[in-house]
Amino acid sequence: MRAALPLAAVALLGACAQLPPSNEAAPTASACPASLAPIARCLTGRDSFGAHYLIAMPTDWNGTLVLHAHGGPALGEPKPERSVEDLQRWAIMVKAGYAWAGSTFRQGGVAVRAAAEDTERLRQVFITHVASPKRTVLHGQSWGASVAAQGAEMFSQGPQRPYDAVLLTSGVLAGGTRAYNFRLDLRVVYQYLCNNHPRPDEPAYPLWMGLPPDSTLTPAQLGQRTRECLGLGLPAAQRSAEQQRKLDTVVKVIGIPASSVQGHLNWATWHFQDVVQRRTSGLNPFGNAGVRYAGSADDAALNAGVLRYAADPQAVAQFGADTDPGGRIPVPVLTVHGIKDATAFVEMDHSFRLTMERAGTADHLVQTFTDDSEHSYLSDPAYPTLMSALLRWVEQGVKPTPQGIARDCRGFEAKFGQGCRFVPDFAPASLESKVPAR
Repeated sequence: MRAALPLAAVALLGACAQLPPSNEAAPTASACPASLAPIARCLTGRDSFGAHYLIAMPTDWNGTLVLHAHGGPALGEPKPERSVEDLQRWAIMVKAGYAWAGSTFRQGGVAVRAAAEDTERLRQVFITHVASPKRTVLHGQSWGASVAAQGAEMFSQGPQRPYDAVLLTSGVLAGGTRAYNFRLDLRVVYQYLCNNHPRPDEPAYPLWMGLPPDSTLTPAQLGQRTRECLGLGLPAAQRSAEQQRKLDTVVKVIGIPASSVQGHLNWATWHFQDVVQRRTSGLNPFGNAGVRYAGSADDAALNAGVLRYAADPQAVAQFGADTDPGGRIPVPVLTVHGIKDATAFVEMDHSFRLTMERAGTADHLVQTFTDDSEHSYLSDPAYPTLMSALLRWVEQGVKPTPQGIARDCRGFEAKFGQGCRFVPDFAPASLESKVPAR
């Protein structure tokens, strides 16, 4: 039997959260990554829920803590190496004088609110065992931006607000019930063209499931299938005309570059499996009923031939309660997104603005955009620029503007190197302009 979450329980998930006072063990001294060893000391630990964490304290600490929520999400058990990788990527924060703390989260998979709890638990470890920051900025990157957006709402509704401001970078901010729909589109279009995921001689299953629970398919094996059908991983000159035709169809219909197809197909396989098996009680949170696909050589045949699924309302409500931001963030929020990001579409920022408008908090939001196609990291001077503008907003009440941030970034290049690519007049289109509504 499938145990569906009652709607009353779903509603309760949206209520204000509060962790009990921290009784976590103190962290222990650890070696910092080589690039930070001369300027910082590092501490590591594992919290009572099983999440590993890493803290870096610069010797010239400016008094502000950057509490980091990482992207992904990763699947499987948490590993301490994840936090080391995150700190290496975001070493610029420590070089700019900020303390940095990042958690692996207690579990792998698409569990937003649990990750927000783990992040807040790490903040309590920091203030209990390390130092009392003057300011705390909650930073969410990619999928971690949804964690930070949820966490800022969960823990900031009472009289005590643990976070002074929120920085969201390259964010997946449309909520799980909207952000992942295009990956179902990718699965059905790919299957229509290739018919090898699953193969005809394998047990059939609904593609919204990602994979059956007992599947042993590996990423390498899926990569072999996409190589067979689309020529992925091959130089363009080595693809057959048929492979190139099918790849071009995927690119045009789904609206992603060829270099992103494998990654999104992997997410639409193993992440979908995680969502359905572990988050929605085996029910379907993704649908494409009524979606009209366009961009192929024969759209009529494509739309007649793709598999169609209707999302289960209970699964949508259950998944949305965990992953969809509500926008009730009472502190300044600053976002940045690469305009040509093919991993998390920039149009998701339009959805997030609408979310905060509906919540009545749009005056707490400033959005910025850069001329980048990168998703995981933009440039060294961009992040200190954003942090400086965000803290000036908190401490002096000076709300930043995209134009001012673009101008100020030039001043940070002298210390942190070239890389200012802000586009102050850019405004993203709606997500529906990128992904068909449903």
